[in-house]
Amino acid sequence: MAGRWEGASAFVTGAQGFIGSWVAERLLDEGARVVVPRRDAPAESRFLLNGLEARCEVVQADILEYESMLRVINEYEVDSVFHLAAQAIVTTANRSPLSTWETNIRGTYTLLEACRATGHVGDPLKRIVVASSDKAYGNHDQLPYGEDFALQPRYPYDVSKAATDMIARSYAITYRMPVAVTRLANVYGGGDYNWSRIVPDTARSLVEGKAPVIRSDGSPERDFIYAEDAASAYLAVAESLDDTARYGRAWNAGAGDAVSVREIVDRLVVASGKDLEPDVQGSGTPAGEIDRQFLDSTRIREELGWSPRWALDDGLAATWAWYEEQLG
Repeated sequence: MAGRWEGASAFVTGAQGFIGSWVAERLLDEGARVVVPRRDAPAESRFLLNGLEARCEVVQADILEYESMLRVINEYEVDSVFHLAAQAIVTTANRSPLSTWETNIRGTYTLLEACRATGHVGDPLKRIVVASSDKAYGNHDQLPYGEDFALQPRYPYDVSKAATDMIARSYAITYRMPVAVTRLANVYGGGDYNWSRIVPDTARSLVEGKAPVIRSDGSPERDFIYAEDAASAYLAVAESLDDTARYGRAWNAGAGDAVSVREIVDRLVVASGKDLEPDVQGSGTPAGEIDRQFLDSTRIREELGWSPRWALDDGLAATWAWYEEQLG
């Protein structure tokens, strides 16, 4: 059913990825035309499996190529941009920092330059939302992390997201562009094929009847939100840009508490109905990762009216149902 995005033309980078597919679906359901760039066609994608590709306008384009981005934004009369395309795996970033920085950092400023140029040749864009991450904060002793905390990353992925974050906000401040940044907690839900992440890896093991593996000692704690809540946060941030006073803002979006890796696995096992005990193989926190992290989402709740609607157990049950159907 069409909604407040009826008639909008939204350019969603990373729509073939996990979170991007949920954002694209929400925009489509709200009545927007969704334009999606494609460089590579992923072998496994919720974008394909849930029929989203057929509902979008998919164009051959590369976010690393300025002229390509400029062409798409102009030809499709884009008025809103959601930039979620990124190399999103911490271990991959540690192994291959150059390709991560190329995609995450260069891809961001290339797209933003194309967005800036469109304001001189036609109607300026109305909304540009850039995906940062809670990882951009690095490690702080004080919890939860607030938006005014310093960005002090130490590892390649975290650095790439902090750089993305600062570049995006610099465009808003310097050029008065309608740019805002999202700093989301760990997002889980159907369609995540990054098996290095705890939720999809656990779900796959359970479908296969195997004991889920925990590569730490199970004690690291994270803030988790369901994918539908993440998509709602993106749209809320985009809509906030109707107010010019909110240009350049960064917004946290999380559940507001920390849940251990072991607890997430145990609760997903319960959701599956399987009688399997996790195989704890690690000790402490894996190298290159932060031990404990969660977000203060007071501002987005109070100013934009967003709050997570999915309780953790409900989200895990929906997540399990998706993987059971797709992998079973």
